[in-house]
Amino acid sequence: MVKSRISARRRPLLLGVSAALLAPALLAACGAHGSPLAAGDAAQPSATPSASTTPSGSGSSSIAARPTPSGVSSSPFDSPSRTPSGAGSTAATTTPSAPATGATTPSAPGSGASRPAGGQHTPAPATHVLAHTASSGRTVALTFDDGPGPATGQVLDLLAKYDAKATFCEIGDNAKANPAAVKRIVAEGHRLCDHTVDHPQPMHTQSHQQQVAEIADAKTQIENAAGGNAQITWWRAPGGDFTAENEKIGADQGMKSLGWSVDPRDWSRPGVQSIVNTVEQNLRPGSVVLMHDGGGDRSQTVAALKQLLPWMVAQGYTFDFPQS
Repeated sequence: MVKSRISARRRPLLLGVSAALLAPALLAACGAHGSPLAAGDAAQPSATPSASTTPSGSGSSSIAARPTPSGVSSSPFDSPSRTPSGAGSTAATTTPSAPATGATTPSAPGSGASRPAGGQHTPAPATHVLAHTASSGRTVALTFDDGPGPATGQVLDLLAKYDAKATFCEIGDNAKANPAAVKRIVAEGHRLCDHTVDHPQPMHTQSHQQQVAEIADAKTQIENAAGGNAQITWWRAPGGDFTAENEKIGADQGMKSLGWSVDPRDWSRPGVQSIVNTVEQNLRPGSVVLMHDGGGDRSQTVAALKQLLPWMVAQGYTFDFPQS
């Protein structure tokens, strides 16, 4: 076979032309510095900055400020079907979302691997998520998530001033770290709710064993912190991520799934007046209001409660617990 040869004089010229033609293609494929491809995750919405808090009392626990649900006021739990996502929602009804991009899912102790995320697992929706007061009439159920935290005592002081009862959906690790606050909640006639060990999001991406551990272990932690025979009637999924699977896990532990019907998004610190306005504009007889006493700086929540509690009383509302 006769091989064609390129003369030494012409070879540099041909190599130079080839490099000039290939360079743009390589840059486009790899993402040149400063190009949209090189930006990557920087072009995505950033996660909510964390603000760790340490509950007072014995022990310590750090739970970062986190999104619980998305949306402004109403929830998908107050529809007749009690389903937590999608169908039947109205303009005022929003579906809790997964955490912002970059959030991680903590693993429960002794649990298996997480399910793959990214839409590869579509869970069956829960069908019995409660979002109404136990009594009929002009009643409201106040619920507080993510505590106990530094603001829990202030919240309890305000509730006592207006003879208001509330339900505290507690992080198991925080309850374990601050049993004095849990005991005070029970002693003053409030109710307890299981809000998992450490608030994993999205919960449905965890393995079955992880979800069992998050729900069952938190119940034990809260009961131990409360002492005596404290009754935990409900559990609440982080971010409202209720599914048929974790609803059954909660039921197996003797607890009902607790949603909400009014959400002022106080966790995001939108401003005291925003919290107040959202609750006042969306409160209806039988509403379950979602607020937070832990998970970050809750000074806005406390300031809003100072306005909301007397306003509710003036509007003729009485304070009730969620249906059970």
